[in-house]
Amino acid sequence: MRQPLDELIASLTVDVPDHPEPGVLFRDLTPVFADGPAFRRLVAGLAAPENGDPRAAALAGGDDAGADHAGPPFDVVVGVEARGFLLAAAVALSAGVGVVLVRKAGKLPRERIAADYVLEYGTATLELHSDSIRPGQRVLVVDDVLATGGTLAAAVALVEQLGGVVTAVSVVVELAALGGRQRVAPHTVHALWTT
Repeated sequence: MRQPLDELIASLTVDVPDHPEPGVLFRDLTPVFADGPAFRRLVAGLAAPENGDPRAAALAGGDDAGADHAGPPFDVVVGVEARGFLLAAAVALSAGVGVVLVRKAGKLPRERIAADYVLEYGTATLELHSDSIRPGQRVLVVDDVLATGGTLAAAVALVEQLGGVVTAVSVVVELAALGGRQRVAPHTVHALWTT
């Protein structure tokens, strides 16, 4: 019998205590990424969020009526720096859609928008090219971990500032005790493993 995906991820993840600072338990997912069959299952899981934003279904039949919308319930995947890039690119490739990068401040070369947020251990700014999301475009936001929700809430805010419709937020691990899901609400959060 095939191991449930959450158990597979948990079995390959390495816990690193006191990283990046004392009191923080870092969930190192790189062994999951290095295991080909596990990574394939992880990508398929991230690409299949359940019960996404109902506005996305309405948009699917919207401005290009008659088009074939049998594909994924999103038009583009947004990945959050840095591990989110790896995951978003794999999900986008699997789904046959494009990938857009949300970067840390000062990394994007063209006109951009910015959102500040609070981390578990500091503050930071995320940026997105101002022409990377079209109004009404259905967007799946992908990252590795949902902790306090600050990073993902900032990424969602950037997408929405450009008029994108966030269909769901997909993450590998949700650290439920930190309450990040509430910061991303009302958006659907699809977590492959909740601890």
